[in-house]
Amino acid sequence: MNQPAPLDAFREAGDAVFAELLLRVGEAQPQPRLAPTRRALDFLGDPQTSYPIIHVAGTNGKTSTSRLVESIVRAYGLRTGLLTSPHLVRLNERIVIDGAPISDQILAANWADIQPYLGLVDKELEAAGEVPLTFFEALTVLAFACFADAPVDVAVIEVGMGGEWDSTNVADGQVAVFTPIALDHTLRLGTTVAEIARTKSGIIKPAASVVSAAQSPEVQAELDRAAELSESTLARENEGFELLSSTIAVGGQVISVRGLAGTYNELFLPLYGTHQAQNAALAIAAVESFLGAGSQALVSDLLAEGLGSATSPGRLQLVGIEPTVLVDAAHNPHGATALAAALEAYFDFDEIAVVVGILADKDAQGIVAALAPQVDRFYVTEPHSERAVRMDDLADNIAEWTSDQVTFRFDDLAGALDSAREWAAEAPKRAVLVTGSIVLVGEAITLAAAGEWMEK
Repeated sequence: MNQPAPLDAFREAGDAVFAELLLRVGEAQPQPRLAPTRRALDFLGDPQTSYPIIHVAGTNGKTSTSRLVESIVRAYGLRTGLLTSPHLVRLNERIVIDGAPISDQILAANWADIQPYLGLVDKELEAAGEVPLTFFEALTVLAFACFADAPVDVAVIEVGMGGEWDSTNVADGQVAVFTPIALDHTLRLGTTVAEIARTKSGIIKPAASVVSAAQSPEVQAELDRAAELSESTLARENEGFELLSSTIAVGGQVISVRGLAGTYNELFLPLYGTHQAQNAALAIAAVESFLGAGSQALVSDLLAEGLGSATSPGRLQLVGIEPTVLVDAAHNPHGATALAAALEAYFDFDEIAVVVGILADKDAQGIVAALAPQVDRFYVTEPHSERAVRMDDLADNIAEWTSDQVTFRFDDLAGALDSAREWAAEAPKRAVLVTGSIVLVGEAITLAAAGEWMEK
């Protein structure tokens, strides 16, 4: 019997970590608590205290901003850790060390190391009648342990959901970063943006440096209050720093930014959309706060290198040519509005077909309303998720919100993509966009890679 190659064995071990995490309470049911995560990390010697942390919260743009911050800091020669969520294809994407997803071998080794301690905390919780460590709590412990093991010089940590009671908040961020805050996860976080902002502001620690994207007055009031109570400094977009300009360029855009400590002109950013330019301005202010307490300008060459090498998978990502296929993880109205604006400004398509699937706890009508002005056809399907809106229900609604003539139904994503790509190939300036759900986007990326859609 043939033995699997070592790489295959490591791949199986990496996949096994994800399979074991899936046996725990899922990410859709976060527990509003920090004590169990703290307890597990205490058993491990508090690895999260062995490196400084830049903590990123918000509603939209968290992952892109986190990746931009990490890329700039890494350009300075620092060894970086990055925790983002959710993943698009494989769990390894969430734990990034020095710019690369963690290897299966190291992921599995660290998972094996922390198992006894996770088990101890699970037993304590069960004895107290509480839910064992959840998927995300266990993942948080794993990530902090991996970063200490690497070891990293700095970790950029994206909040999973909310802030105050999110398991990542067991760590103390020297810099707290807030991307735009809007309505999302209202069943968990609150029904107003002020309530949501109050929860997210919980990541601000005593005497931290806080940088925030432009916010509504209600949100800004909550961030101001939290910063004052914690005696932190707070830099706001359009006051402490701002995006000066953004010009469309081949493969992205050229931006100029007034930072906290310097002005940076004509920087290439290989991402599409004004929202990404604003994420970059926020990331620059965050790095200025981290490296020089907001009083020392960044080195222009290093900043240019950091931004120029940044990626943001699943965010207006090209996954197919001839015909063009784009994917974007927009899954709420705020994100869909930014996506629609980017499609109009950065691309020159005559017609666009959107392949869409949406989860039940999302504002489907708001997402469709934001996309509809830029879209000619809706190919409706559903992601592989227990929380997905059933295809026929979503299609009925989209037909009502738009029209029957532009609404098409598909039982699975592969069929929807085949049909959409066939339609797009019939004319030179047609494109296909997959959006509405991060799960759906991940599935589309997998199908595109398997089908070699980027090959001419």
